[in-house]
Amino acid sequence: MPQNSSDHTRTARRFSYAALLVAVFMLSHSAWNGPAAALTASASSAVLPAAQTAPAPIVAPPPSAVTTSEVIVGRNDTLDRIFRRMSFDKADLAAIRGVPGVRRGLDMLMPGDAIELKSVAGSIQELSRRISETQTLKVVREHGGFKAETVGNSLDTRIRSASATINSSLFQAAESARISDATALKLANVFAWDIDFVLDIRAGDRFSVVYQQIYQDGKYLRDGELLAAEFVNSGKVYRAVRFVSAGGSVGYYAPDGVALRKAFLRAPVDFTRVSSAFNPRRLHPILDLIRGHMGTDYAAPTGTPVHAAGEGRVSFAGQRGGYGNAIILAHINGISTLYGHMSRFGSRIRVGSHVQQGDVIGYVGMTGLATGPHLHYEYLVNGIHKNPQTVKLPGAEPLHADALERFRSVTAPLLADLAQTRLSVN
Repeated sequence: MPQNSSDHTRTARRFSYAALLVAVFMLSHSAWNGPAAALTASASSAVLPAAQTAPAPIVAPPPSAVTTSEVIVGRNDTLDRIFRRMSFDKADLAAIRGVPGVRRGLDMLMPGDAIELKSVAGSIQELSRRISETQTLKVVREHGGFKAETVGNSLDTRIRSASATINSSLFQAAESARISDATALKLANVFAWDIDFVLDIRAGDRFSVVYQQIYQDGKYLRDGELLAAEFVNSGKVYRAVRFVSAGGSVGYYAPDGVALRKAFLRAPVDFTRVSSAFNPRRLHPILDLIRGHMGTDYAAPTGTPVHAAGEGRVSFAGQRGGYGNAIILAHINGISTLYGHMSRFGSRIRVGSHVQQGDVIGYVGMTGLATGPHLHYEYLVNGIHKNPQTVKLPGAEPLHADALERFRSVTAPLLADLAQTRLSVN
């Protein structure tokens, strides 16, 4: 028993010496690395109370989590259908529609419209829709809900000049000079009172134009206004320049200030050909009798709009023998015009109603004595028939003296550009 007691005493001493050595080693290690190490060791072993734990920060979704989609509106599409189709949160749609001034800009959707949507897991973050050429509606999610603003889309207007020579047609010549069909059509409309662009155009005719081109963010959108033009038809030169009066009315004038617009259209319908010209001794194709053709027949597809040749009043609208469905307009200075064989009348045409030049009064047909769809058009002065293709048409009201001075000042640079364009190709 005494021997065992001695062994236990020695074992206890060994553990005491070992513990002492460990303590000495740790103290010497701390002293070697300095007080910072000791503090670090102490801090790493400390545990903060629950009340002192820092709150987790709110982290925005990473850019990769945001999905951007562009939706092209289809036929009969609505925002509701688009949201359902793309599995977006319907509550977001209700919230967006509730933003003041937004609903009208979003519900008036047209096929082909583009809507850009940014979302995170089906939750809308941003919606953009162009509501006009110059405005975009943008709806953005914020902490308090959705906020809307209208962003301006700036346009850049550039001036372009071009010339072309006609070999076969106006539009082919325009295409060769990189002039759009829209601008070529404006050119034809400007000179329509003096030149018949179906019958009078000849190979070798040439034209020059100065016009606007509209760009946005460096991208071409469309052509703007035709500012000045020159057309040489069978050697005769016609020039026109655009002028906006002090009252805001727009017109095209010759360089001396004489209006190109006449009181009457030369042809009141877009036709494919003249199927029968003015001929007082014509043999009627149906009756096989010599019966004067006191007007001009313009062949065109059934349903082609017929325009009022000039401002006037409807004096007759209904069935008129071989003319079929016919309209007669009474104009100033004893002039009247007749339109026959129409399939139907315009919706507002009534006896006594007033019409402006260019108003649609009816549609091409083949009612009455007609062998095919066309418009029969007559031009009368004090009851006497005149050839619609050759009669001298009365002009529009000229510029007054005060307006003429301003006209010369405003249009001089445009006419200079037109002259420079002409010289550059000659």
